Amino acid sequence: MASSARNFVWLVIAFIVGAVVMWGLALLLVSVQGRKTEATQYPLKIVQIADTELDPAVWGKNFPREYDSFSKTKDDKISTPFGGAAPYDKLEKFPALKRIWSAMPFSVDYKEERGHYYALIDQKETKRQQAAAQPGACANCHAAETPQLIAQMGWVAFNKTPYKDLADKLHLGSSCADCHDPQTMNLRLTRPGLINALKERGIDWTQASRQEMRTLVCAQCHVEYYFKGDDKLLTFPWSNGTAVEEMEKHYDTYGFRDWVHKETGASMLKVQHPEYEMFTTGIHYRAGVSCADCHMPYMREGAIKVSDHWIRSPLVNIDKACLPCHRASEEEMKQRVLDIQKKTTMLLRASEAAQVDAIDAIVGAIKSGAGDNDLTKARGFQRKAAFYWDFVAAENSTGFHSPQEAARVLGLSLDYARQAQIEAIKATKK
Repeated sequence: MASSARNFVWLVIAFIVGAVVMWGLALLLVSVQGRKTEATQYPLKIVQIADTELDPAVWGKNFPREYDSFSKTKDDKISTPFGGAAPYDKLEKFPALKRIWSAMPFSVDYKEERGHYYALIDQKETKRQQAAAQPGACANCHAAETPQLIAQMGWVAFNKTPYKDLADKLHLGSSCADCHDPQTMNLRLTRPGLINALKERGIDWTQASRQEMRTLVCAQCHVEYYFKGDDKLLTFPWSNGTAVEEMEKHYDTYGFRDWVHKETGASMLKVQHPEYEMFTTGIHYRAGVSCADCHMPYMREGAIKVSDHWIRSPLVNIDKACLPCHRASEEEMKQRVLDIQKKTTMLLRASEAAQVDAIDAIVGAIKSGAGDNDLTKARGFQRKAAFYWDFVAAENSTGFHSPQEAARVLGLSLDYARQAQIEAIKATKK
């Protein structure tokens, strides 16, 4: 009897264990099926997005995860040691900039950039708009309405129309439509500046891979550009290539200048934000990494995998931005980045000091009676020193996108600044 009882107990236990296992498997199957169903039902297709729709909130009805993350670009409190989205006054922090940019609108107002949500807001509010009459070309990257206005007005008319005459037609900053086709959601280019520059270089962007497009859509705006001719056509100086020397050659061929330095009389160039050009010289680009891999890394919610549209510094999102590829701790990755940025910053400050010395020397030469012919070399070196320095200073990674290239360019800037100083001393009348 005892043996029969034990057998019965074991049978009961086996039955219970089997039932639990079956119940667990059933739950797993239900969960898997639910995840599959969830994945197939995203995006939600709640509304039909018109070809002319620019409002991200409308796109967000079908793509709530992307819209929710994009909305976080409103956060202007994020600060990193060398950047972020908190708009501190750079002229106050780095007073040498006022002299380097003497008589240029950036010497009046220059703040740390806020997130993409503020692209148009900050452009309309900057004192640079009041310091100099800006052309409509300035709106190319700051207003979602740009492609539609170009279609209505024409490329030339849009660019040369005064910005103040376009302002009432500009209401939205960055939009989903800037980078996505509303019907297929494929990545696309919408800005003629990049399209024209690629065409000039013999590149057909329509043949680019999706991974390449995850960089090219950013290159529509995060580049160096200028306003060409009387029509102020927004143009990328890429006719000879995208290296700093090649762009300098482009400008010199056209005899182009952004402004005349008030103190020295030199013809100067102002760099915008050449993140794309700098990035393409770095190891990440050569390894096939895209801008979006680090600034818009994939995130997963249940069965849904989407790009995080909270476009921001990877330093505040190291887990998702860096660790999928790098086998290191978050703290180790952070220190690697900051080490590069600290050293780049040292070179930036050194170049600024050298440029101020050069400006002082040229001013001294002018006061001594030196003429334009006497100062040709000094002014030429000042132009070069400022351009090479600004190529790194205006590029928003503080050297991280390409550490060796940033150091090389700043080394040349230092050399040119000291040569400008020497040539000014030579020209000084005793």
